[in-house]
Amino acid sequence: MANTETEERQYPAGDDTADPPYLHADYRSTVTKSPSRPLIPLDHTVSELTGPVFDADTVSVGENDLLSDGEGLPLGERIVVTGRVLDEDGKPYAGALVEMWQANASGRYRHNADGRDAPLDPNFVGAGRYVTGADGAYSFETIRPGAYPVPDSGWWRPAHLHFSVTGPSLMARLVTQMYFPGDPLLELDAIYMSIEDRAARERLIARFDSDLGVRGVSLGYEFDIVLRGRANG
Repeated sequence: MANTETEERQYPAGDDTADPPYLHADYRSTVTKSPSRPLIPLDHTVSELTGPVFDADTVSVGENDLLSDGEGLPLGERIVVTGRVLDEDGKPYAGALVEMWQANASGRYRHNADGRDAPLDPNFVGAGRYVTGADGAYSFETIRPGAYPVPDSGWWRPAHLHFSVTGPSLMARLVTQMYFPGDPLLELDAIYMSIEDRAARERLIARFDSDLGVRGVSLGYEFDIVLRGRANG
């Protein structure tokens, strides 16, 4: 008899036209990194389909506070970013591991691969984690990242946050980016513009909400992350 639970957790490749193509010539990295041959689907193993499971003990208290990494506050405009992880029916998704990482206020990442001459901030690591509860909500305290030039390209990346959302299995992971409203660099960004559907692009822009921040301290942005959902058997 077939394992019904395993059948329900099949994650076939989708054909969502809102997704960017693997190859987008204006984003030069995709020219060498995109597949040159059709993808070959592989059967999923039991370990890929049944874990991991996340709960409140998965992360430590304060991992969503990126302002407390050093001995003092990091440089930059303080912000609060909050939202909910929702399924395709608008229902909250509990137990999702939300990971967020970003550049600092000067547009530099604390990563060996970022060798630009922009300064690092000793009080800012630029990464945090949160596990959603029954309401699907997450929240981060951080600073607004700076824009930065893309090497050998002539264009700049607008301010953005990277998000990774992992659900009930290793095959249920979404990686996306959040942008800020009114940024003049958006339409010059080859990554943002690689999504042909304008409405889909605009879903990546957070909503400014003056009630979400702390008055006189930080500004607030709301960014809900909607999952495509699970394709059954």
